[in-house]
Amino acid sequence: MNLEELKKRVNANEGLSRRDALKLMALSPVAASVLAGAAAPATLEAAASNAKGKVVIVGGGSSALMVLARLRRALANPDITIIAPNEKHVYQPGQIFVAAGEYDLEDIIFDNTGYIGDDVTWVKDEVATFDPDNNKLITKKGTEVAYDYLVVATGVQYHYEQIEGLNVDMLGKNGIASVYQSDLAAGTAEGATITRDWFNALKEAAKTSKPRVICTQPSTPLKCGGAPQKILYLSDDFLRRDKLTAEFTFATAGEKLFSLPEIEAALDKVQKGYGNITNKFGHELIRIDAEKKIATFHHKYQVQGEFDKDLNEYDMIDKEEEVEMPYDFIHITPPTAAVDAVANSPLGWQKGSAKGWLEVDRETLQHRRYKNVFGIGDVCGIPIGKTGGSARHQGPIVVGNLISVMEKKEPSLKFDGYTVCPLKVSYGKIIMAEFNYDGLAPSFPLDPAQPRWVWWAFDLYMLQPMYRYLMLNGLM
Repeated sequence: MNLEELKKRVNANEGLSRRDALKLMALSPVAASVLAGAAAPATLEAAASNAKGKVVIVGGGSSALMVLARLRRALANPDITIIAPNEKHVYQPGQIFVAAGEYDLEDIIFDNTGYIGDDVTWVKDEVATFDPDNNKLITKKGTEVAYDYLVVATGVQYHYEQIEGLNVDMLGKNGIASVYQSDLAAGTAEGATITRDWFNALKEAAKTSKPRVICTQPSTPLKCGGAPQKILYLSDDFLRRDKLTAEFTFATAGEKLFSLPEIEAALDKVQKGYGNITNKFGHELIRIDAEKKIATFHHKYQVQGEFDKDLNEYDMIDKEEEVEMPYDFIHITPPTAAVDAVANSPLGWQKGSAKGWLEVDRETLQHRRYKNVFGIGDVCGIPIGKTGGSARHQGPIVVGNLISVMEKKEPSLKFDGYTVCPLKVSYGKIIMAEFNYDGLAPSFPLDPAQPRWVWWAFDLYMLQPMYRYLMLNGLM
């Protein structure tokens, strides 16, 4: 199959096997570039700058590799060190497709070494301590690394242990799964296969009963905030394909399905179409009894009090309680935080709702107090942006502004908060929620609240090779 045949199938809404599509795209990175089209942001950094200075990049994920690739091209004489433990790379957006049976694990794990050139110093370790007052850091193995400029791309960490009675060794047992679980330092993504097995076990149970299924979402910022609902809808549709059903509960600490009203209305319509989903808003998972299969939630809510004649409204009284919910299967999204090295350092926000996350300006992505430090990706303490799509748009901003600072200029490029959340509402349909600090920001002249097959095809067949060959190489 050639590129033209692929385009015809996509345009005609015809099926295409995952394996054929991935092989085609893997063999033709140029095809990925053509199909990417307007989705790729322009490269904004200066070309072949003569700026001098030692740049240290911390992290080995997509954000770090994008910055590395762009800096190597943008600096005439780059002096770059990257601190990253992982020789294997996990394509994290693909973990849900593995869970849903659309990818194999081999589709999302590949070699990291090809993205780090011989002209780059690679310290295969993690940072234990940042010392920005002295422009240095110390790794977990005790290596001290000095820098002139620092890019922090450390990502997030998950805190399963904050849920009483739970630890990661329990995932995959007693009906418990979490697609998020992975060891990026080791290049593994066990949560993907655990959740795939969870899908299949749920299907077997649904053949003889009507299982009770809970999908949870915590109050902390999330990597891809729509992922818990993706598992909810895909697991429900997974059963429906075999004319099976279950009782689904979406228990979220939030008060709505999505922050944007247009997308929330679309998701509400999706749920009504399924007809077997109950939302429990204001419910945060705090405890689990794996043997008895009981999940306990902290529930915050309000009740109406006395009528205030002066304000012409009723007083609202805050209430809270613990709510136990029995289940047969539960998918857990763990509390999320910045890595300890950032959270416990002067680099993190020292107070407020973003405390512990990297303190950067929401537009320039420059640290607010340490002007030779920049951040990119999930670690940044900004209002939105914990997605790979955000990092892709942040890459040219970070590099362009970093070079400006290296050239003794003020950073002028601005990140608009672009975020994309491909909400998988069924097999074959995605709501492509693209938005920024100001609201909806679709890249194409299509209703972003409408579930579409073309977005499923784009996400499933095209995005992985685009990510692998273009994005990580700083070409989009």
